[in-house]
Amino acid sequence: MMFRENTLVPELSVSDINKSLNFYTNILKFKLDYQRPEDKFAMLSLNNSQIMIEEINGFWQTGELSYPFGRGINFQIMVRDINELYESLKKYQYPIKMEIEENWYRAGTKLRGQKEFLVMDPDGYLLRLAQNLGERENE
Repeated sequence: MMFRENTLVPELSVSDINKSLNFYTNILKFKLDYQRPEDKFAMLSLNNSQIMIEEINGFWQTGELSYPFGRGINFQIMVRDINELYESLKKYQYPIKMEIEENWYRAGTKLRGQKEFLVMDPDGYLLRLAQNLGERENE
């Protein structure tokens, strides 16, 4: 099967490629699609989500980076089994920013549900991992 890249793929500047690879591949179960070790770059995927990570090199930098990176943005990553990822974070004693909960959001005349939690990656990017719970009428 040929590798297919999404039409929007965020690339995150990271302070330590190895630390970030460990977090994304071992703890959050992302698949390493490919990497360029000489550039300290990796392409990762989880279900239908994709991200690129690259150790800070000054090339893509638009300003000074300081922890937490990505202020003002959170990445929602839809997953098939949120409990597996939540338990993996617990197993590695990785800090969770918002514990797992069920939320329903209005979308037009319907409510869309998801089970979700928040975690910050090693550089402070905010990740919202979510599992779809379906749709229901807005009462």
